Amino acid sequence: MNKKQKRALFRILCAAALFVLSFLAVRYLAPPFPFSLLMYLVPYLFIGYDVLFDALRGIFRGDLFDEKFLMSVATVGALIIGEYPEAVFVLLFFRVGELFESVAVHKSRNALKDLAKICPDTARVLNEKTGKAEECAIEDIPKGTLIRILPGDRIPLDAVVVSGSSALDTSALTGEALPKDVSVGESLHSGALNLTGVLVARTVCVAEEDTASRILALVEGATDRKAKIEGFITRFSRFYTPTVCILAVFVAVLPIFFGVPLKESAYNALSFLVISCPCALVISVPLSFFAGIGGAARRGILFKGSREMEALARTRAVFFDKTGTLTKGAFGVTDAVCVGTVEKAALLSLAAAAESQSTHPVARAIAAASPFESAPSEVTELAGRGVRAIIDGEAVLVGNAQLLEENGVPFQNHTEASGTAVFVAKGGELLGYILLSDTVKETASEAIEKLSALGVRRTAILSGDHRENALRVASTLGIGAVYAELLPSDKVDALLSERANIQGGVAYVGDGINDAPVLAASDAGIALGALGSDAAAYAADVVLTSPDPLGVPTAIAHARRTRRIVIENIVFALSVKVAVCILSALSLTGIGAAVFADVGVSVIAILNAMRSGRIA
Repeated sequence: MNKKQKRALFRILCAAALFVLSFLAVRYLAPPFPFSLLMYLVPYLFIGYDVLFDALRGIFRGDLFDEKFLMSVATVGALIIGEYPEAVFVLLFFRVGELFESVAVHKSRNALKDLAKICPDTARVLNEKTGKAEECAIEDIPKGTLIRILPGDRIPLDAVVVSGSSALDTSALTGEALPKDVSVGESLHSGALNLTGVLVARTVCVAEEDTASRILALVEGATDRKAKIEGFITRFSRFYTPTVCILAVFVAVLPIFFGVPLKESAYNALSFLVISCPCALVISVPLSFFAGIGGAARRGILFKGSREMEALARTRAVFFDKTGTLTKGAFGVTDAVCVGTVEKAALLSLAAAAESQSTHPVARAIAAASPFESAPSEVTELAGRGVRAIIDGEAVLVGNAQLLEENGVPFQNHTEASGTAVFVAKGGELLGYILLSDTVKETASEAIEKLSALGVRRTAILSGDHRENALRVASTLGIGAVYAELLPSDKVDALLSERANIQGGVAYVGDGINDAPVLAASDAGIALGALGSDAAAYAADVVLTSPDPLGVPTAIAHARRTRRIVIENIVFALSVKVAVCILSALSLTGIGAAVFADVGVSVIAILNAMRSGRIA
């Protein structure tokens, strides 16, 4: 609790003590009328003077029918008809409900404020001539500046490591608990915590454009984007409260014509007024979304607003980009096929040796696939074809079909192979070929399974890659449909065509600039690990700071849970209020039940709303 909330609690406890003393004094001393009223007025004014003042001010401003106006009318009416304990009781529990609301909102706001701590205010800027470090405000640090990051520091700006190595805690950004190792040439995202070594890095952006700033901007703007269900509650409360107030007048007047005493009918009308306060709905619905957005942000799931969360909750189909989303976006050796008597290990070792001095991505993948004993004595890179190396005095060719043709090596083209075929020849004879392809992410299969368990009825790949590669990934993961060799505009057409046959929302998951159009066209666009892509992050409704596909079913499950909690609160609050209104009109309940229907229901709804701040 903060100081203001502690003062409110102290005030409630003092008012409760005064109420108990007044109740006991009136009951056992039985003072005459003016003194009994004065005894109850002490706790009544102590706990409710500002409620009365705000209600009076609202009357002059024309702002009627808010909860303070209704509480004031109900409690003053209770005093007039001699129901003194009920008057104090209603205000006392109204304050308890306000305190619960304040604590709940404060807790949710703190969850978002904790994110602000990931942004350091200063950085250690290195003078490249003297090597000395000087503290500078991050707003004043230009792109391309050398900075030093010590163990225990948070990364102040996005940068690339120039020297040193360390382990980083990226949980504040991605929700990933395991440390991430970084070394020279690797990227650093602002907000990550440096755990072990000293790093020197060169910044790649200014403060307003770094990762941490993007996260904060997304989260801070989320509370302004309201869900449809929030708009419904706002419109509902505008006519709900005045309608109940009019009904309360009828409850007070009509029974008199049927012989009901004025005091009893007035008492029932006051109960109506207390019940009519829409606090449980007005508070709990936005609080549920607010807590849900904050809880998700702590796990690296950034919803741009409750409207986007509601859209994701309605998702029944999920379409994926392939490269970088379901796959790692990097070549890896998937198989090696030998011709003749050569063994697979020897084929891989020979190819790795030949490619060991090349910087081409395919060459690096082959070199990393196997150790080798004999280093090449001579290597010639042939652009667009491969390499020619001399190993143990013999010429070794590693490359494509064109390289073999140029050197007169007989071969059979394996165009049916799934992936990129790299041929290996030695001494003018084909030894075999190595298959390389973009490898599937380890968690992609589990992500698809979890989507199916969530009731996602349709999955598909929308890819610009060759159809064979897309089909291979779809077959591996059990994805239902494949659209391949697509331009960005073609992806939009494919998604719109599919959506016409799907009941429910369609989400698209992508990670790059070319995904921006289809992210914007989907019902719920999810940018996977795309904080570095302005276009993808801008077009998406949800940004996952981690590139892990498991974040997709986690985000959908969390959105559905939050929406379910909202609906639970609406149904619960309206059911109790309607039931107590009917019972009150029939003189079967009093103000005590009315207080429960208002304040009690509000407290229960608030506690239920806070559950949305937890994410499974």
